[in-house]
Amino acid sequence: MANGSLERFLGGSLLSVLVRLIFISLLVGAAMAFLGVSPRGLLDAVLRFVRSLGDLGFGAVREVGQWVIAGALIVIPLWLLSRLFASRR
Repeated sequence: MANGSLERFLGGSLLSVLVRLIFISLLVGAAMAFLGVSPRGLLDAVLRFVRSLGDLGFGAVREVGQWVIAGALIVIPLWLLSRLFASRR
């Protein structure tokens, strides 16, 4: 990959993207700590969810749908904001 295409793929220079990712990671980590969520606890919750899919059968479809909707409430606005800010370049 040429340098220009790498910057286009990353959304900026390697150093600036790295600094932004570290800053966002710090904010997310602080929010997780504030909410009392640990990486291990999060992993355990995901594993419990995957196990519950097999245990619940068709009831799992409803649970997955609820998780998709809950995730979309966060992801879609963030995606829209990122696209809005990206179009201003």
